[in-house]
Amino acid sequence: MDDATASEAVVNAADRLFYGRGIQAVGMDEIRAAAGISLKRMYALFPSKETILAEVLRRRNEQWTAGILQAANDEPTPSGKLLSIFDFLSGWFAQDDFRGCAFINSFGELGATAPLVADAARAHKVGFQRYVAGLVSEAGAPPSLAPQIALLAEGAQTTAAISGSPDAATDARSAARILLDAAQRAA
Repeated sequence: MDDATASEAVVNAADRLFYGRGIQAVGMDEIRAAAGISLKRMYALFPSKETILAEVLRRRNEQWTAGILQAANDEPTPSGKLLSIFDFLSGWFAQDDFRGCAFINSFGELGATAPLVADAARAHKVGFQRYVAGLVSEAGAPPSLAPQIALLAEGAQTTAAISGSPDAATDARSAARILLDAAQRAA
């Protein structure tokens, strides 16, 4: 197995294990076994659990961004693109393996002690807020709406993870629609 294939196996295994059980509950030997490589090889590729997690989060950010953009591509209007965030969330929340936002989960477990994790989580959230701000601008709403919409999306993720119900996305979408309509009328 070449280094790229071995790295991919480690990241896939770690992502599955971390997301399903939590970061601190998973040991390096368990990741190694699930990836099918030696511990020595894994440490040569990733010197620490934190570096593996940073790569998991980098990949999660790419998946999140692609999913959000795909949902927006299906909408012809700026307002529809903004509300499509919640349609994306609804589909994600309904997946059997949904365990919440990997960034929120990781930050909650390690953010105070793992700078790579804290930085990855912050960068992901800032990127999402910028994306929302761009859609709010395109929809002709005031900039003050962007953090409100982002908070609805973040709150929906946490609520869905804790409740085990995908309904939070529908509820957040309804609230976002009300806020968007009011902001557009006022603008």
